[in-house]
Amino acid sequence: MLDGQDIADALDGAVHGDEASFTVLWRALNPPLLRYLRVLIPAACEDVASETWLQASRDLGGFTGDARAFQVWLFRIARNRAIDEGRRNRRTLDEPVAVLPEQRSTDDTARDALTAMATRRALAAIAELPRDQAEAVLLRAVAGLSAEQAGSVVGKRAGAVRVAAMRGLRTLKKRLDKAAEPEKSPVKGIARTGSRAGVTR
Repeated sequence: MLDGQDIADALDGAVHGDEASFTVLWRALNPPLLRYLRVLIPAACEDVASETWLQASRDLGGFTGDARAFQVWLFRIARNRAIDEGRRNRRTLDEPVAVLPEQRSTDDTARDALTAMATRRALAAIAELPRDQAEAVLLRAVAGLSAEQAGSVVGKRAGAVRVAAMRGLRTLKKRLDKAAEPEKSPVKGIARTGSRAGVTR
């Protein structure tokens, strides 16, 4: 797996037109990008990812910033493309109705919630969250962006992203805890019913 310096070096080469460096960026960032899009626009995630990279390759010469700024820029392109695709299919992304007060969430909660599930199961569970919570969880816990960076992607304040991520992760944890609980056996009730049935004639 590439570290931050490898991505920074690849970004520098890609900005100057080196195709091999752009390929390095694609290999490093396309997997988390696809996971993000799989929740936003599942039916067209591959197409939207391709459109995102095409736009990135066209506009990269004018990009300025570090590797983290590039990731924010790339995910913002992907989100805009997903919104456009949703509009074409008469679907819209849900937006939270109000800016929520800033609260803190912990990376440990994100890690615990996501590592407890396989990737596909995790994405399926995240997709069931309200849209703002799903995006916040994906950008914070899956893509590894800070609240400020995730806020730049979705056009919201960092505090609203933190709260949405916290609520989404709490919901995921509750669902995981519930799924882990052993089912209560109804054997006693069945036995009593069977006993009555045997007495009644």
